[in-house]
Order: sequence, then structure tokens, then C-alpha cells
Amino acid sequence: MRYKNFEELPVWNSAIEFALGLFEFTAKVDFRGVGDLKNQIERAAVSISNNIAEGFERGTKNDLINFLYISKGSAGECRSMLRLCERSVKFSNFRSEISNLIKCEESISKQLNGWIESLKNSEIKGVRFLNDSERAKIRQKKEFDEFDREIKFMVEQAEKERDQQKSSA
Repeated sequence: MRYKNFEELPVWNSAIEFALGLFEFTAKVDFRGVGDLKNQIERAAVSISNNIAEGFERGTKNDLINFLYISKGSAGECRSMLRLCERSVKFSNFRSEISNLIKCEESISKQLNGWIESLKNSEIKGVRFLNDSERAKIRQKKEFDEFDREIKFMVEQAEKERDQQKSSA
């Protein structure tokens, strides 16, 4: 599936939901007196979705991969600070909420990692490099791939029919 803008990306939406959940957590009275931690974790949470968006808008595969790694780093930073909260007596009443935030962040990291790995294996350099010639090559490759799938399916069907004829004979 092709996404036309970053707002359609499932991982970007997950990152936004994570940040909103984190803001609810940091708005609690218990976060009084830990301003630096609150500020840092909120900034890291916003950085996840912002780097996904910036990388997507850059128009090259290499830029996108670079910004996805930065986003993944910010996600790790959030997880580290949540682990700190998890171990702190001050937040002992919120262990379940912290655990849910950590699970959400881990899911985002996995999504980012999967996307990064698929991009590394992609031949497309990015929309900045797409011209009519490159689009034609991509279209032709898709047509060849579809033809190969059809041929493989036909061969499999013929083998099944042959096997059925042998077993009924």
C-alpha cells in the first residue's frame, strides 16, 4: 500500500496516540517536582512522530531511513524514562499505566524497525528521484512480477490436476 502523506501511516498514528497517552500520564499531580523528567519525556514522545513526518516528507529513501532511526532512538529514550518511573516509589501507584505506555512504545519501535528493514531492501530511491523513466521501470517490474505469479499459479494447478489424475487411476 502506498501512503500519500504521513498522516496515513499507521506508525505515525501510533506515535501520536502514544504521545497523547504520555501527556495524560505526565499531567498527573505526581509529576510535580520532576519538571526536567517531564519536559524531556514529553519532548522525546513528540520527537517520535515528528521524525517520522520529517523523514517521510524529505523524499528520499536514505533520508527517510535516517529519520526513522532518529524516531526509533526517541522511542527508546521514552522507554528508558518510563523504566525509571516504573522503578521509582513516587510512581508506584501508576505501574499499570506505565506498563501500558511501555507496551505501546515497544510496538512503535517494532513497526519502525520493520519499515526500516523493508526500506533497506527496496530498490526505490524515493519520490524525489521518480521521473517518467523510473515510473515506467517500476510499472514494468510490477507487470513482470504479476505475470510470474500467474505462471506459478498455473503450474501449481496443473501439478494438482496431474496428481489427482494419478491418484484416481
